[in-house]
Amino acid sequence: MGSAAAIKSIKPILESRLKQSQLLVIVSAMSGVTNQLIEAIELAKNDDVGYDNIVARIEQAHLDTLEELTNEQPVETVTEIKQILTELRSVLNGIHALKEATVKSHDTVSSTGERLSSVIIHKYLQSIFAEVTLMDPRDIITCSTDQGNVLMKESMEKAKSQYSTLTKLNLCPGFIAGDEAGRLVTLGRGGSDYSAALFANFYYADLLEIWSDVDGLMTADPRLVPNANLIDNLSYEEALELSHFGAKVIYPPSIQPAMSRDIPIKVRNTFNQKNSGTSIIRGYKDDFIVRGISSIKGISLLNLKGVSMVGIPNFSYRLFQALSENRINVILITQASSEHTICIGIESQDHSLAEKVINKTFFYEIEAKKIDPIKVENELAIVALVGANMKDQVGIGGQLFSALGRNGISSKAIAQGSSERNISVVIAEKDLTKTINSLHETFFENELKRINLFMVGVGNVGKSLLSQIKKQQDFLRSEHHLDLQVIALANSRKMVIDTETKGINLANWETELKNGIDYSIESFISEIDSLNLRNSIFLDITASQEVAGKYADILKMSVSIATPNKIAATASQDSFSTLKHLERKYKAQYLFETNVCAGLPVISTLRDLVKSGDKIHKIEAVLSGTLNFLFNNYDGVNSFASIVKRAKDEGYSEPDPRLDLSGEDVRRKILILSRESGHHMEMMDVAGESFVPEHCMNAETVEEFFNRLEDEEDHFRQLYEKSQQENKKIRYVAQFEDGKAKTSLQFVNSDHPFYNLEGSDNIVLFFTDRYSQQPLVIKGAGAGAEVTASGIFGDIMKISSAN
Repeated sequence: MGSAAAIKSIKPILESRLKQSQLLVIVSAMSGVTNQLIEAIELAKNDDVGYDNIVARIEQAHLDTLEELTNEQPVETVTEIKQILTELRSVLNGIHALKEATVKSHDTVSSTGERLSSVIIHKYLQSIFAEVTLMDPRDIITCSTDQGNVLMKESMEKAKSQYSTLTKLNLCPGFIAGDEAGRLVTLGRGGSDYSAALFANFYYADLLEIWSDVDGLMTADPRLVPNANLIDNLSYEEALELSHFGAKVIYPPSIQPAMSRDIPIKVRNTFNQKNSGTSIIRGYKDDFIVRGISSIKGISLLNLKGVSMVGIPNFSYRLFQALSENRINVILITQASSEHTICIGIESQDHSLAEKVINKTFFYEIEAKKIDPIKVENELAIVALVGANMKDQVGIGGQLFSALGRNGISSKAIAQGSSERNISVVIAEKDLTKTINSLHETFFENELKRINLFMVGVGNVGKSLLSQIKKQQDFLRSEHHLDLQVIALANSRKMVIDTETKGINLANWETELKNGIDYSIESFISEIDSLNLRNSIFLDITASQEVAGKYADILKMSVSIATPNKIAATASQDSFSTLKHLERKYKAQYLFETNVCAGLPVISTLRDLVKSGDKIHKIEAVLSGTLNFLFNNYDGVNSFASIVKRAKDEGYSEPDPRLDLSGEDVRRKILILSRESGHHMEMMDVAGESFVPEHCMNAETVEEFFNRLEDEEDHFRQLYEKSQQENKKIRYVAQFEDGKAKTSLQFVNSDHPFYNLEGSDNIVLFFTDRYSQQPLVIKGAGAGAEVTASGIFGDIMKISSAN
């Protein structure tokens, strides 16, 4: 009931139902009013007269709403509103004077919103319907004086006695009840739903409808999971589990009164009345294993442990009695089978009081060191999987913890009841959004699986990759249920981060990056950590030592890596082994297929051979597309230097071709293959033979390098002529055998697999136990931006599908 427009929206609802039924309508306070009233209490307690301003705002809001509903301010209604507000001011003044609020004064103030809204709505409905009865809930709903629990038998008797006074349309404020002496008490936040459920129970209603501002109960909190779906039907038990663990659409106590009489509950949206909402009935059956995912923030865990806890009499009784006497609600309980530890989850606002109470209760046991002082963990959340069909279903827990593990989410505590309708996990609050989205993708198969990409490097390969991703996005969504989104981009100067995580527009990424903020790898990684998104992949499309040096930090965030950058994979063996260890520990993947032969599946094939038990004896390979391009195009007529320039211009070589001509790149590649074969090896262990005169390689500039290369044309022509005379081809070959690796220039015969290698193609021969007579051959394009980008894209798909 947030506004006059919202109140007017109930007219068609009531008109349609009055044609068939006698109605009892329970109304809540106007939106936000109860929060303002509680704020006023706190101000008054703290000697702040600002509470009077809050009362003035509440008064004006209700008078304005009344005038908008009735086109006037009826004197009798205004008088009634002012009387209620006079009482409110009087109670707040008393709280201000005493600097404390009793339970009675707190109830009186916090219930004012319902009293005001019922008066206004009653006047509005009187202008539409012939007869509307305004009820006082204190005359029927009766609570015990000491605990505030509803006395069902007494309340039922009073309801029966009031039955003759009911008309066709009856209106009653929710949240309010009376104690045994007739004094006002409240039913707790969300109590208007509870009031409706109690009246439905007392009068054996045919239906309980709860109208709010949402369509019904959802598979997850839509504020955290954009793809959350409406749940059409639920059993009472499922609804109870979901509402208890954070589904604010329905107040948990509201379910029991309806369930005890098999009264169907419908949750509907006042502002979307065409939507059928969620139906809650007994014994509803469906094929869904998990029906919904709910969550609660602001949780603290209290851990008690001690080797002598087993011998302490009535330990659990004393613990929960102490908490109960101080009205501390326990949300979750777990206990080790050894009985040496017990863990409880409570609302964080109660953790200081709970710690004090428990330490006091077990003071002597703590002093005697039978129990350790209580340990408290804050800033936690609870996520719960709920579904009646989870009972006896194999693998639900495994799927849950697998999804958490893949995304680096640690569980602090776990609880599952014997009903098996609920599996609850306590996690760090900062991981809540990631957790719920990960689980939603896991258990609701028709939903898109979101993959979040963070990319550094937008040169030729990076541009090609972005183009390929843009081209495939729609296909991946429709055919593979993958939503691939680039969340961050960076070059050596600028970076752009989509903090709303909707994905950068790949049709306009260059402009966005140009207008981005200053780049540093530290700030880029900090953004990845801060966003904390599920299914995240870091793409390093650079040759940067600085970026490669951050891989360990990235893997520790459970973020996978896909990269053509060879630096990390060819660093020291210890460093490389550390990355492999972190990959396993944090359930992330470090894929570098394009380190060796661009898009060719060389590393993945090698890994499959090793994993399946094959043993690698020998590797022979042409691993440089650039060098192969040079030797295939050099004919002794056009200078070797001119062919190198052509390779540079066509993108087959690095901007500084010496990086390719030195053979260093090939040494790195054979080192990687040697390591993936299971051998520990350092870069210094790979022998390299250069075919370019040293003084060319020592030129100070690229231009000077080309000049010196022209001067050495005779050297290259002699190599070419030798190959022609012997009817052989020149190839720069990498070899690994008997634990040793080397690279060298070789002249291969016409019967050798390397002889007919064309263009910039690469080729790898694996000699293994299984491929001892004829090697396993992998051959294809080994250079070029498009090919390399497709290889990186392949690694992205492997990471995405591995889950």
